[in-house]
Amino acid sequence: MNAFKAISAKFALVLIACFGAAPGTQAQGVRPETVATGLQNPWGLAFLPNGRFLVTERSGRLRVIAPDGKLATPVAGLPGIAAGGQGGLLDVITDSDFARNRTIFFCFSEPGPAGRGNSTALARATLSADESRLENLKVIFSQKPKVASSAHFGCRIVESRAAGGAADGKLFLTLGERFSRKEDAQALDNHHGKIVRINKDGSVPQDNPFAGKAGALPEIWSYGHRNAQGATLAPDGTFWMHEHGPQGGDEINLPKAGANYGWPVITYGENYGGGKIGEGLTEKAGMQQPLHYWVPSIAPSGMAFLTSERYGTAWQGNLFVGSLKFAYLDRIELSAPFTGKVVRESKLLAELGERIRDVRLGPDGLLYVLTDNSNGKLLRLLPGS
Repeated sequence: MNAFKAISAKFALVLIACFGAAPGTQAQGVRPETVATGLQNPWGLAFLPNGRFLVTERSGRLRVIAPDGKLATPVAGLPGIAAGGQGGLLDVITDSDFARNRTIFFCFSEPGPAGRGNSTALARATLSADESRLENLKVIFSQKPKVASSAHFGCRIVESRAAGGAADGKLFLTLGERFSRKEDAQALDNHHGKIVRINKDGSVPQDNPFAGKAGALPEIWSYGHRNAQGATLAPDGTFWMHEHGPQGGDEINLPKAGANYGWPVITYGENYGGGKIGEGLTEKAGMQQPLHYWVPSIAPSGMAFLTSERYGTAWQGNLFVGSLKFAYLDRIELSAPFTGKVVRESKLLAELGERIRDVRLGPDGLLYVLTDNSNGKLLRLLPGS
């Protein structure tokens, strides 16, 4: 029997070497190491100097985490936040020149006047030298119009880069269509269901696709999106994002300037409880097809490319996406590193049973994830099973 097991193991290794790991398996595992616990529904993660972390909690707290996992007192100076449902304090990034200017950007659900409605907003601020408060706070973008809804805020921020690889002073922000206003995603006179692109001071880049066009809001980069909670740049500067479908039809898209991604006219999903959406179309002239879609939905959140060799060269160039619904980290292999089509997916961290809200590549070349619950964790993923 032992000899048979040895022969079987060798045969399995030969198959993996020839054909790669089978779907749903992994050629190499990861060992999750807990960095911090006690986070209340953490949502966004950024990296500070000297091994510290900046984490948002959806309830409306911004936390600095020390390398030893100790949680500092919440950072003071946040604006008013409409926390509730899917809304609250959501994504955060540090500026590419943070070491010099200590600037951060964060997005949140912003309450309307006298509490009437809400929408996604993007703010910039300076993190004080002692990391205890925000200074020079300014809201640089507010989604229009505000509506009474606690769903579909989108809210991932990406700093873009020029062709040479340097930061170009512009930001992408993903915006949900607020669930009850899905038809707005096809109209250019509002920000619902859009990707917007702005300068870091909130002004509109002159080369935006709808700048100067009558009847269109100039911040819009692309439209026809549903609820995007993952976005990142590939090493070549290409902007990648994913968005929640309804019941089925989560998508990965590469939004191009001025392009229409179809929601709710085309989708690979259906209404909650069943039944087609609109005419039940999956394609239509003038509307872009997704690079990849999931049926059933995995409820994706967080998105990062692996550029380091910390997990071996076979993983370099893979895309990683968190699943809220099925509680795993999706390792996505592409037909070419950082580009191409999806050829294989593997489930990581499924044994934890934790909703994965965010995934980021750290400055040490390791992957980090946030788990979304009332006692959420920051995990560092070490190579090896």
